[in-house]
Amino acid sequence: MKKGRIGARFAWIKTLPMIRPVLLVAAPFLLALGLLLPLVHFETLYFFDRTPSLVDIVVSLWQGGDGPLAAIVALVSIVLPILKMVGIAAEATGAGGGAGSFFYHRVVPHLSKWSMMDVLLVAIVIAAAKTTGLANAFTQPGLWCYAASSMISGLLHSLTGGASGPK
Repeated sequence: MKKGRIGARFAWIKTLPMIRPVLLVAAPFLLALGLLLPLVHFETLYFFDRTPSLVDIVVSLWQGGDGPLAAIVALVSIVLPILKMVGIAAEATGAGGGAGSFFYHRVVPHLSKWSMMDVLLVAIVIAAAKTTGLANAFTQPGLWCYAASSMISGLLHSLTGGASGPK
């Protein structure tokens, strides 16, 4: 009797193979939206407002003479998430043969550790802006899309066996 209830309770796991293709499409789509849509809305002195996207922030840093910082933000925020999704997609579709498995099992877990860093940094900036009283800051759709993409790619990584190590 207990076995039947446990089996019924976890029956939803059997639907995961059908969900995987949807997640494989949703994660990069949400990442693209997260990169291009505004992340945060700042209102300063109730006269000026600004809603930069992640790409705008990188470009602004580069044009402002902060090349090394722009490169780090671009690498961690744009390049590494894209590489992670390519690795997950290759493994999930079976395209990741011998070398792909090495990339997937050795590199993607390290990329996963950086996934939510940008969301955390934006949250810190919003909290700092609100507590200093210099500006009001509000989250925008880009931040939520970026966070959703990061969480979905983490879920995909665990669904394809990445969290449990090499197959």
